[in-house]
Amino acid sequence: MERPNAWKSYDEEKLAQLETLCTEYKVYLDKGKTERECVKNSIAMAKQAGYRDLKDVISAGETLQAGDKVYAVYMGKTIALFHIGKKPIEDGMNILGAHVDSPRLDIKQNPLYEEADFAYLDTHYYGGVKNYQWVAMPLAIHGVIAKKNGEVVDVVIGEDETDPVVSITDLLPHLGAKQMGKKASAVIEGENLDILVGSKPLADEEKDAVKANILKLLKEKYDVEEEDFLSAELEVVPAGKARDTGLDRSMIIAYGQDDRVCAFTSLKALLDVEEVEKTACCILVDKEEIGSVGATGMESKFFENAVAELLDRMGQYRELTLRRVLANSKMLSSDVNAAFDPLFADVYEKKNASFAGRGMVFSKFTGSRGKSGSNDANAEYIAEIRNIMDDEKVHYQLAELGKVDIGGGGTIAYILALYGMDVIDCGVAVLNMHAPWEVTSKADIYETKRGYEAFLRRM
Repeated sequence: MERPNAWKSYDEEKLAQLETLCTEYKVYLDKGKTERECVKNSIAMAKQAGYRDLKDVISAGETLQAGDKVYAVYMGKTIALFHIGKKPIEDGMNILGAHVDSPRLDIKQNPLYEEADFAYLDTHYYGGVKNYQWVAMPLAIHGVIAKKNGEVVDVVIGEDETDPVVSITDLLPHLGAKQMGKKASAVIEGENLDILVGSKPLADEEKDAVKANILKLLKEKYDVEEEDFLSAELEVVPAGKARDTGLDRSMIIAYGQDDRVCAFTSLKALLDVEEVEKTACCILVDKEEIGSVGATGMESKFFENAVAELLDRMGQYRELTLRRVLANSKMLSSDVNAAFDPLFADVYEKKNASFAGRGMVFSKFTGSRGKSGSNDANAEYIAEIRNIMDDEKVHYQLAELGKVDIGGGGTIAYILALYGMDVIDCGVAVLNMHAPWEVTSKADIYETKRGYEAFLRRM
C-alpha cells in the first residue's frame, strides 16, 4: 500500500500556503532552541490568538465557558493550552501533545576551567546523541543564570552575526590513527565534550589568567560570578538559523526538529482552529528525551492539575468528573518518526517505513524488542482517524521506526494512555534524527498541520 508523494497534488494556492507555514516554522525554530525559549515563544503566539493565562482567570475569580481560550505554564518549560468546546467537557477533549526538549549538551554546575592556556566549559550530554557529531562545528550557548537575589538572567551567545561562537575540538587525521580505530561510540568520550571558550589571558593575572578573562567578560555582560554557575541552566546547541535545504528548497535543515516540528504544527493547528465542538487541547512538555521524568516531564501531575483547575473555573470540578474527562479524551501523541534513508536502507523494513514527502506519519505502536514500553493504539481508533484524514484529503502514512530487532523508540503516548484515553503516535518523518542538524520535508510539515487541525475539528 504505497502512499503517493504529496508534492504531486499541490496547486499554486497550496504551495503558497505551504511556504507561508514553513517560513513561520523556521522563525519558531530560530526563536526556540531550548524548552524555555519554545514555551516563551508559544505563549506569545497564544496571546496573539486570544489565549489568557489560567492563573489570571483564577486570581480574578472568573468563570470559563464555551469559546474561552486559556493556557497554563509550569516552571517556564511546559505549557498546556485549552480551547473550550461546545460539548460537555465530560465527553472528553481532543488533545495534541508534543515535547519541546531536544538532544543537546548541558553545561555542568562547576564547569569553567583552564588547561594549557585554553579555557573550557565542562558539559554533560542530554538525550540520545552521537558524541562525534558535536565536534568541530560552531556552537551557541542558550539558557538562564539564576542569582541568589532572585534575578534570572537570560543568556544567548552565538546566534547574532556579531556574536562569537564556541566549539569542541577534534583530533587531526595525522595524529588520529588510534582514534579512528575505535568504535564510533568511543571516538569521542562524553567527558571530552568540553566547550572551548577562550585563549586570551587577563593582563597581570598570574594564575588561570584565561579563565579569569572569561569571568571578567561574563561579569561585564551578564553581571554574574563564577558561583552563579551553581544555579544556572545553560544548554549548548548548534549555532545558526533554520535553512531551506535541497536545490529545490523542498526541505528544512535545522537543530531541534525532534520534536519541535510537531510542537509547532500542534500549536499552530490549535491556534488556527476557529470553533470546536469538543474542548481542544495542546500540551508542549519537557524531558521526553530522558524519559519524561521530573516536574516538567509528562510523568508529572502538571497536566492533570491544569485540567482540574480548568474544571474548577467552569464550575464542574469533582474528582469523578476529572477522571471522566481524561478517560473520554482522544489524543495524538505528536512525535516524529525516522524517514526512510536509502543510504542506510538495511535498517528499515521498507514496506512499513515512513517516507519524506508522503505526509504525516501515524505509528500504531512504538517501543522496541517485541513492543516493550509501547502504547499500542486500538484498531477502532485508527479507523476513526483514517476516516477523518481521508475525508479531509490529508496525505498520511503508517509506519514503524526501523526493523523489528533493530529499531524502536519511546514517546509520551503511553503516559496519557494510562488515563484510559485513546492515544496514537503521529508526526513528521525526520532525516538525521538526534543529530545537531535534522532534515524534514516541507510537504510533511504542511500535511501534519492540516491533519492536526482536522483532528481537533472533527474527532
